[in-house]
This record gives sequence, structure tokens and C-alpha cells, in this order.
Amino acid sequence: MTCPKSPRSGRVAVLAVAAALLVGCQRGTSTGAGPSPSEPARPGCPTDLARAEAATAFAEKPHTMWHGPALGPKATSGKDIVYVAQTMTNPGVAGAAKGVQEAARVIGWKVRVIDGQGTPAGIQAAFSQAIALRPSGIVLGGFDPGLTSQQVAQATTEHIPLIGWHAVAAPGPSTHPALFTNITTRVQDVAKISADWIIAHSHGHAGVVVFTDASIPFARNKSDLIRKELATCSGVHVLAQENIPISDTSSRTPQEVSSLLSRFPDTWTHSVAINDVYFADAAPALRAARRKGAGAPFNIGAGDGDPSAFQRINSRQFQTATVPEPFSQQGWQILDEFNRAFSGRPASGYVAPVHIATAANSGGATTWDPPGYRAVYRRIWGR
Repeated sequence: MTCPKSPRSGRVAVLAVAAALLVGCQRGTSTGAGPSPSEPARPGCPTDLARAEAATAFAEKPHTMWHGPALGPKATSGKDIVYVAQTMTNPGVAGAAKGVQEAARVIGWKVRVIDGQGTPAGIQAAFSQAIALRPSGIVLGGFDPGLTSQQVAQATTEHIPLIGWHAVAAPGPSTHPALFTNITTRVQDVAKISADWIIAHSHGHAGVVVFTDASIPFARNKSDLIRKELATCSGVHVLAQENIPISDTSSRTPQEVSSLLSRFPDTWTHSVAINDVYFADAAPALRAARRKGAGAPFNIGAGDGDPSAFQRINSRQFQTATVPEPFSQQGWQILDEFNRAFSGRPASGYVAPVHIATAANSGGATTWDPPGYRAVYRRIWGR
């Protein structure tokens, strides 16, 4: 459990409560309990609420124009790219691969996708196969380069440019591991806007459950950042953090949700998860408990935005919002970044801004596909 930071006034009293409630989190367990019945209601957070409402409103606005790179080298010819996928059953990995393939048809390159099947051995074998093909460039699609350090070193030795998609935590070029660039949204931005949405949606008064996978450093860092931002509002507190490995969500999440409903029948108002998949697996338990699909707990996915998440959001079935990745746009950006590498230019440095998708602004779409980038990349490439 993580207790919220105290407000500027009453700091000593609230810190005393926080110290009494603080407990450790262990992988695969839930932590925390609701406030004591004798504990007085805490004040809201008008200043932080106003800030969160402004940030949320901006992130929910529809994007009407492209704010990415407008200049770059003309398309080089005769290139072939291999996309090594962590697993093509991951909607994000598959969505980015689809964007790469679409862009390749425009720029005139060949693309081959090799599926790592979601296991370290499979990913290593797929990467080795990619190197053996002697391609112009290789994409690391959604896996930690630390799993393939030998293959990364070999590709570097053979001067094969590597571009990551969600391969390391931060966007942009990477020295260790050696990536020309890594394409992802900023985890700090995703975490912050997810927490701000809860603060704004709850009007500064919420009991929150956080779903994470503490076995993945990136996921653990994201949930830590979410909790830190939630703590800026004194009227928002974390009831529990559920540490459930993503590989176990289908078997573990329903039973954990049932337990949470028993422990916090009235105080659990909102949830945030490091990936939308938790809510796919939470829905049956919530439905069995006769919770309304459009009612509490109101759920937001802090990243991904796969089609099933949009379907739950649009049908108002146990998910209210998501902070989606623009998978297709990122696929086009991957090829543009390769073209810059082949032309001896630096990476573009572009990072997609965070966006919040809801039933009110999605227009019934099942993915977030911001406008304008296709025409701009065509113009850059001369295609």
C-alpha cells in the first residue's frame, strides 16, 4: 500500500496516519486496507484538482494536425527490414508491426516479421534468424534487449542498425544497448496523465486499486510513478496494489478482484493498470458481482490501448478510459528513423504525446490513429 502525501496544512497528523498504515508490497500479493471508520474525512485538493482537470481535458482533445517531424531525407531504395516481435499475440506489438508493413509498401522496402513466441528462447532464436538474413535493419519489437545481448552485439559488429519499439524505458537513441533510437511514449507522461484522470474524474475523492507486474522493472516503475502522482491529491488514497504478473492475469485477476470487492465494497471507486489486459480479466468478476459496466470501479489503462480495450470503453463495459499508443503511427516512424540512419542523419527525436481515449472522444474507433502523419511522411520521403 502507498499512502498519499499530506496536504500543506495538517501535515503532522496525516503523516502519523501514513506511518501507521505503511506496509510493504510483495510480488503476487495485494497490500493495504481502507481508512479506519474513525478516521475523519480528508479534505479535497482544489489546487491539484484544477491542475489535473486541465491536463486531462487537454489529453482528451482530438488531435487535428501532425506535430511531428516535417523535414528529413528522401527515401533510400532497396532496403529490407526484419521486425523481431516479442509475440504477435500482443496487440501492441502486432499493431506496430502492421504500421511498419503499411509504411514499407509506401516507401518501397521489404519487411519480414519473425515471431519470438513470447519466450526468451524464442526471441533469441528469432533475433538470430533475423541477423542471418543480413537485412538493412532490425526492429526490436516489444522486448528487453537484455534478453538478446549476444544478438545485439553481433548486429552492432555487423553494422546492422537496430531500432526499438518499447524496447527500453525511454524514447530516443540508446548507447547501452546500442539502438539508433527507441520509439515509445514517455512512461512519466503516461503515468502522470493516468493518475490525473482519476483525480479529475473523482473530483479529488477516490479509493484506488493499482494493478501492476512487479516482476517487470518498467511496469513497476510505471506503477510507482502513478502512485506518486495520485499522492499529490490528499483526497485520493490507494486502497491496494495488486502485483499480478501479466502472464498470470487470466488466472489471477478474477479471484483478486473478487477479494477486493469483499474488502472494499463501497470505497473502491477507481482502478488503474499498467496494461489494459487486467481489465479484460477483471470484467467477469465484476459482472458476477452484479456491478454495472458503466459504474464503479471506474477503470483506466495506463498504456497500450489495444482494440479490446476500446471495445470495452465504447460499450461502457468495465473500462472507462485508456492512454493508448499510436501503434500505426509508430510503425511509420520506425521506417522514417531507419531512413534517417541509412542517410547518415540523426534520429528525429519525435515522441508521440499522451492521449486519453474515452467513449466520448473515440468516435467508435478501436485504436488511436492520430491524423496527418501519413501525408507528411510521404512528402518527406518523396513518395
